[in-house]
Amino acid sequence: MIPLSGDLRNAKGIVTENIDATSITRGTSTLKRGFAHMLKNGVVMDVTTVEQAQIAEEAGAVSVMVLDKLPSDVRKAGGVARTASIRVIQDIMDSVTIPVMAKCRIGHVYEARVLQETDVDMIDESEVLTPADETHHIWKWDFTTPFVNGARSLAEALRRVEEGAAMIRTKGEPGTGNVAEAVTHIKKVNDELRAIKSIYDSGDNQDLVRIAREFKVSYDLVEQTAKTGRLPVVNFAAGGIATPADAAYLMSLGCDGIFVGSGIFKAEDAKERARAVVLATTFWEEPDKVKEAQKMIDERQSMLGLDVNTLELRMQDRGSSA
Repeated sequence: MIPLSGDLRNAKGIVTENIDATSITRGTSTLKRGFAHMLKNGVVMDVTTVEQAQIAEEAGAVSVMVLDKLPSDVRKAGGVARTASIRVIQDIMDSVTIPVMAKCRIGHVYEARVLQETDVDMIDESEVLTPADETHHIWKWDFTTPFVNGARSLAEALRRVEEGAAMIRTKGEPGTGNVAEAVTHIKKVNDELRAIKSIYDSGDNQDLVRIAREFKVSYDLVEQTAKTGRLPVVNFAAGGIATPADAAYLMSLGCDGIFVGSGIFKAEDAKERARAVVLATTFWEEPDKVKEAQKMIDERQSMLGLDVNTLELRMQDRGSSA
């Protein structure tokens, strides 16, 4: 069970309003983490246009993530990648009924504030965009809008949660169509979770204190995580997912859901692939259903994958020093 509590006292992001004599509190961890919890077992798709967003919704996506360019195009274009145009975000929000997310640059507080004022449902502080701050992430407790952050290890994940993230996703290597890095990251997090769970069960509190210092997070957060044996927030897979089998495999490793970037809309069979990935994610425990999902796509129409070992730009390394 994922705990929904965890509010930071006196956080600026917790706002109480009186509407028609009713007191309404927004920005609590219960609301932020609860929203992320509602997306479990679903697929979030990267989109750049209204048409793509509508295809995603029709395919059964639980949410869309709006970008100016898909990750593979960001990689090709080079230069500075920034948050999507507000006009495009608003057009997509007006055209679909599912939640709409958008990305901001790591550490760019004002891109995040602008997205919050745009009323997006969640903000992704993303390594796909060019970082604005190489050493600090956004202090997310100051926002009413929930955040999702990428992580490659348990230490990175818990630091992002300590900063106020309501959801974690693996970083993988975006825009490659190569799922290997996402698999590596989720397996590493799982191994580290098992290790601290074993320490907690042994009653060695001193070792948990050491881990908290090593991870640069509070002891309470480490203890809570060790006790439950899982992250205190929803954990999705992302980075290089291109096929229904990729999605099902990552779900089988314990992920709570899937982010798909370039894998769908850089393929030639986007509509069929979108439906197939949703089907495989939903029924990942049934290999016959995943087989049917895999039959819906044509490998010859998949995006051309990249060997992550030969990349000049490794997006997953962005923000790793924070």
